Amino acid sequence: MTSQQPASSTAAGIALMLVGIFLFALNDALGKWLVATYSVGQVLLIRSLAALAVLAPFAVREGAGAFIRAPRPGIQLLRAVFATGEVALFYWALTSLPLADVMTYYLAGPIYVTAMAATLLREPVGWRRWSAVIVGFGGVIIALQPSADSLSVPALVALVGSFSFSLLMICTRLVRGTSDVVLVSWQMLGAVAFGAVVAPFTWTPMSTADLGLLLLLGIVAMGAHMCINRSLIVAPPSVVVPYQYTTIVWAILLGFWFFGDVPQTAMLIGCAVIIAAGIYIFMRERRLAHPPFPPAAD
Repeated sequence: MTSQQPASSTAAGIALMLVGIFLFALNDALGKWLVATYSVGQVLLIRSLAALAVLAPFAVREGAGAFIRAPRPGIQLLRAVFATGEVALFYWALTSLPLADVMTYYLAGPIYVTAMAATLLREPVGWRRWSAVIVGFGGVIIALQPSADSLSVPALVALVGSFSFSLLMICTRLVRGTSDVVLVSWQMLGAVAFGAVVAPFTWTPMSTADLGLLLLLGIVAMGAHMCINRSLIVAPPSVVVPYQYTTIVWAILLGFWFFGDVPQTAMLIGCAVIIAAGIYIFMRERRLAHPPFPPAAD
């Protein structure tokens, strides 16, 4: 903590990150509840329309120019495709898997990003981070339990979704400087487009209560985005980002409370390995970006 960053601001940033992560976990649990009755396309369509309604005042304040002049429109479009894909696959996997299991596969996303950054973006990645990547992949394998009896299609769907999430993060790196409002708006518009095409073929009539829950899904998701984005403004990212891993705690608790899911031992071990590797990669990248002295070769 630096002298320019008061303790109160850091505490507020941590609190906002924790609230945002809880809201995302609540959003995921609510999504799992809803995709048991409604198709993924229908859930995505209504959720994203609700999120866009929340975003609208912020988008108006940004102005049309922010959207028209957004850098690298091709990458922006690709990012929206990957964002839609990762959410759709996440919900699809939730129709068959416990919430904590799907969340574990997605927690490996930052590990995949490190590997992809080296191959796709030509970013230098030294042996320490490559070692953490290999350990992280080992955690995924432990969690997957890849035997003929246990490796399921839903698990593979979650794994593909986590890769799509990683490609989303890679695309985000390529459009640095774009407003968060613009980025999230394109994500939601992509999901609306997907839902508008798919949902009519699988549409299920909704009760008023369920429609309210579907709208709440989008509102909660936007609340989570706002809390997390604000936390990164009021406190150092190096302090608040590691708290994102508390999502697995909420996933386990909410999965047990609402669905009676109890994680298997292998899943918990794999999750712990993935989290350890992810935190190491984050701390290593932080040290290389802000070294206290000239760093040794990574």
